[in-house]
Amino acid sequence: MTTPVLICIDGSNLSHQAATAGLKVLRTDAALTLLTVIPEPDPTLVTGGGFTGSTMTAEQFDEENAAQRADAEALLASTQKELGIASAEHVVLMGPAGALVCEYAANVGAEAIVIGSRGHGGIRRAILGSVSDHIVRHAHCTVLVTSHDALESDD
Repeated sequence: MTTPVLICIDGSNLSHQAATAGLKVLRTDAALTLLTVIPEPDPTLVTGGGFTGSTMTAEQFDEENAAQRADAEALLASTQKELGIASAEHVVLMGPAGALVCEYAANVGAEAIVIGSRGHGGIRRAILGSVSDHIVRHAHCTVLVTSHDALESDD
């Protein structure tokens, strides 16, 4: 059994370009997993918080989360088609992206992770955090990061 290569997709043009660039350098027999991470739902939308009441019912909350997951699945399916990948597993994770990608990669014994970088400067990255930075620093496997500048020069 071959170990998977994770291709991280967030729906942006940059992640699509990163996937395209990553596929150019991967082994042709690599088992591919297209992966996306969606935000964890905010339970206070149903329970309320502090002096505020809820803003939706439990049923609406569940429907919204199901729709978000369905949108993520559709994104992975359309990306697979656009990239011309014959076979790939699709994975949707929910929560903090950097930590979840690293944890998932370790759990499945991933060979590599392909991810794009938006190219934020150091101060902005320090304040906002960076998913690609987190993955580079914490992943147990090879990480291929396609930089924003490199992608712009290909267009």
